[in-house]
Amino acid sequence: MQWPENIRKKLKELPDAPGVYLMRGRTGGIIYVGKAASLHKRVQSYFRESTYYKAEPKLRGLIRSITDFDVLVLRTDAEAVLTEGKLIKEYKPRYNTMFKDDKRFPLLRVYLNKPFPKFELCRIDKNDGGTYFGPYTSGLAARAALEFVERRFGIRQCRPERPDTETWKHCHNDIIRQCAAPCIGKVTPEEYLERVQTACAFLRGERPEFIKEVRAQMEAAAEKHRFEEAAALRDMMFLLTRAVKERALVRKTGKMLLDESGIGIKELGDALELARPPRVIECFDISNISGTYAVASMVTAVDGIPVPQRYRRFRIKTVEGSDDPRMMAEAVRRRYSRLKEEQGAMPDLVVVDGGITQLRAARAALAETGVEIPIVGLAKQFEEIVRDGLPGLRLPRDSKALRMVTGLRDEAHRFAISYHRRLRSQRIRESALDEIQNIGKKKKELLLKHFGSFERLRKASLEELCAAPGVGLKTAELIKHALE
Repeated sequence: MQWPENIRKKLKELPDAPGVYLMRGRTGGIIYVGKAASLHKRVQSYFRESTYYKAEPKLRGLIRSITDFDVLVLRTDAEAVLTEGKLIKEYKPRYNTMFKDDKRFPLLRVYLNKPFPKFELCRIDKNDGGTYFGPYTSGLAARAALEFVERRFGIRQCRPERPDTETWKHCHNDIIRQCAAPCIGKVTPEEYLERVQTACAFLRGERPEFIKEVRAQMEAAAEKHRFEEAAALRDMMFLLTRAVKERALVRKTGKMLLDESGIGIKELGDALELARPPRVIECFDISNISGTYAVASMVTAVDGIPVPQRYRRFRIKTVEGSDDPRMMAEAVRRRYSRLKEEQGAMPDLVVVDGGITQLRAARAALAETGVEIPIVGLAKQFEEIVRDGLPGLRLPRDSKALRMVTGLRDEAHRFAISYHRRLRSQRIRESALDEIQNIGKKKKELLLKHFGSFERLRKASLEELCAAPGVGLKTAELIKHALE
């Protein structure tokens, strides 16, 4: 059977990666959605003559109807399963028979606008102002995540929307389930909300150190021969790891993202009274520990969707000590000075992570470059948009504009943290050479230059070390022993 040119071309470009494929019919509509561990192998299998002539009638009917197809490349098989279900429910392709029982995966939900928010299990993601995590392919993983955040962060489980001292009289959760008991003032409403926000960060995968706590407890129990307790903690750790990894596995299709982002961009432009909707937004963040290994990150969103190819990293060069505003100013100055020199297109809006101090420093740096771009800050405490000379702006919690701008800020934070950790980790590894006798600064630089990286140096054999400039057998043995 002769396939159209567009299909033959796409078949050659299929990636060997997990994902979802969408088959389109003569009118361009989606007639079938499928998942694959390897898009290259799975999609090509539909267009083999052997498949066409030997397949059952239903599959032959599908193949005859295909005039085009699209693919979504995803990270894991689990992500492909969840995305397939999402797309089938959305488009209801006539050739799909699975998911018609409307099976829904569990989610965790919290209403952050309520007096004392709590987490709960649900199966429907409604547009009701709630914050949702998941869906999770494992109900056990979802329940383990719920129990963990309740116990670890002291989140309440009682039913009343606004619990009080009368509620507390009939509740023992502050004793048996580590509830923070905001109902009787054991913590202030602000402190309780901070606990909830930390739990949300954990469920988004931003606080992996809490899973490490469970691992440490498991290892301590095993050392004391409390093996049943250690086994229970091990199981919880695996479930939590699975739950956190699945927190954002369902990605929306390009059309869904563009539709939603278009609304968010318009909302943001109207709220900030911009001359035009901010189609291109650049967001900056700083990461350092007491001023050491200070870095800045810049991430870019076009039409509300992050574009990793346009991300940038900055190693802070002119600021000593812990001075986030000056670091922010340096990153902004370097970015737009260079963009101006290269005559590149300027963004429609700049967002800096931080309050009025960071904003004013960034605004002054921008003015130095002679570039005029609307610029705002985003303060973490109340997710408030900060504007110099104007009152702070708090968008509604269920606003698509707020979700878009906070998502971009979180992405800038992740990008900065990953760069900072990489630099710090590299320095820690390289410092192992400083402890070796007869290895001075110059020899260390020669070794790293010879092998290209610390990792290659660490993996080098004794013979390869001896072949390096200025390294004899004794020194090679010292290096090998120290790095092992």
